[in-house]
Amino acid sequence: MELWNWKKESLLLLLPLSILLGALIKAKALSYDYTASMECLAEPYKPQYGGGIIKNPDLNGGLRGWSTFGNAKLENRELNGNKFMVARSRNQFYDSVSQKLYLEKNKLYTFSAWIQISEGKAPVKAVFKTITGFKHAGAVVAESKCWSMLKGGLTVDASGHAELYFESHNTSVEIWVDSVSLQPFTHEEWKSHQVESIEKTKRRVKIRAIDAQGNPLAKSKISIDQTASGKPLGCATNRNILDNVAYRNWFTSRFKHTTFEDEMKWYSTEPTRGKEDYSVADSMMQLMKQNNILVRGHNIFWDDPRFQPSWVPFLQPADLSAATNKRINSIMSRYKGQVIGWDVVNENLHFNFFESRLGADASGRFYKMANDIDPSVTLFMNEYNTLEESGDPASTPAKYLEKLRNIQAFLGANGNKMAIGLESHFNVPNLPYMRSSLDTLAATKLPIWLTEVDVKSNPNQALFLEQVLREGHDHPGVAGIIIWSAWKPQGCYQMCLTDNNIKNLATGDVVDKLLKEWGIKATLEGNTDADGFFEASLFHGEYEVKIFHPAAATNSSLSHRFKVEPSHDSEENMMLLQVQSRS
Repeated sequence: MELWNWKKESLLLLLPLSILLGALIKAKALSYDYTASMECLAEPYKPQYGGGIIKNPDLNGGLRGWSTFGNAKLENRELNGNKFMVARSRNQFYDSVSQKLYLEKNKLYTFSAWIQISEGKAPVKAVFKTITGFKHAGAVVAESKCWSMLKGGLTVDASGHAELYFESHNTSVEIWVDSVSLQPFTHEEWKSHQVESIEKTKRRVKIRAIDAQGNPLAKSKISIDQTASGKPLGCATNRNILDNVAYRNWFTSRFKHTTFEDEMKWYSTEPTRGKEDYSVADSMMQLMKQNNILVRGHNIFWDDPRFQPSWVPFLQPADLSAATNKRINSIMSRYKGQVIGWDVVNENLHFNFFESRLGADASGRFYKMANDIDPSVTLFMNEYNTLEESGDPASTPAKYLEKLRNIQAFLGANGNKMAIGLESHFNVPNLPYMRSSLDTLAATKLPIWLTEVDVKSNPNQALFLEQVLREGHDHPGVAGIIIWSAWKPQGCYQMCLTDNNIKNLATGDVVDKLLKEWGIKATLEGNTDADGFFEASLFHGEYEVKIFHPAAATNSSLSHRFKVEPSHDSEENMMLLQVQSRS
């Protein structure tokens, strides 16, 4: 088997000028800008999309189009040649700058602005006052002396007039604003972004089948199966998989990645102090190995006080410290080399059980211990509402990044081995906010996983699930997805994929459709041409190709495995694979 790059020949199509220009304009209108910055910069970037529907987005026109919201004083300033606006003399958290707009119900809006404050650090939110209420578009932890990018998005419940303004509960600071953008997209354009993004990572693979003498195996049957996805779609499971054969068969025929719902948690493995019991988790791990299913470790600690072993809250700090040391060494040593990652401290933005008892740096020290025990395993920060709820101040992308940097500082040079875990428990998904938040987090260049995806029960549950899965899968920063639908006869956490007879629900049909569409559970079949070639466009991942030529001497099939890496260079997007018979 030989493998090499194949450069496509450039073709010049002589189209009528009007058609060519129309196509270029359409392509430009459909483009989405995934750019985001997590750095505080001396100068802001230019407004995305030229500001979109924002008037005077770069403030080069003074204060034209802008007005005061509340009772702030508004002025235009210039620093090092850069013009921006300032809201000062603020007495209420909502006192700021404002622009009036008209927003449409059936549009998706992506928003960005560059924010600075006059001193210190403070969270600043972008808010839209609409005819049906207030919509939070995004937030950033702004600083003085440099510019921070606030990126977010929104949809509105009804078309009508709206007003953009900014909030900060620190009324002693001035809010400086520059490079504002609000870009509307239709649902068709939004979907085209997903297609455009994922197509960039696919490779054209040209396979040539030849016999032992190098002659082409023309008109041969060929099949290609994905054996490992480059962007996995997995599902959580639980102890029921051990005893329910129908559920086990349903699960193992679909998924190659999983998370144990409860069985690795501290309250499951040590319900009584000093009496560890890993029997259920061990049995589940053995089953996953038998079926070549990879496991995410979940979780070592959970910062929510409601989910501790019953004996833990009564420990004094010294005893608690000893117990946590034992816990992290016990579980990580037991499953070393058997998991692909660990949620080390679960939900440590919303809760602080361990920090309140062991000190503010408890999370950082736990991650440092985890890295010392197993330097090879990926360590996740796992949190909810970073994508789901734009109005949750505890876990905005900015707050997530702030905590992430704190933990990375404890790891030193190994800080880049961390990964971003986003639970993704949705009610009604705000897709523009979800995408913009992923943009911001992807600026870290760390792997992003959607770790516990589900949608609350409602008439549009299956539709919303498909929207969330597509948004995650097709985003260039997302490395993998786990659906949080471990089956239980009494009902799943928030969303099941099957009924109690292990027959697909509408949500299960969505998952099956996407597994097939993304090549994870689908066989690509065809025939080689007269020269022995077969061409296909494949997602990145690992594959097995089988070629059967009835006239071959052995009258048997050829089988070879190969790997497709994502390509971002269209000039080197073609990969040529040669499969040769040995007889």
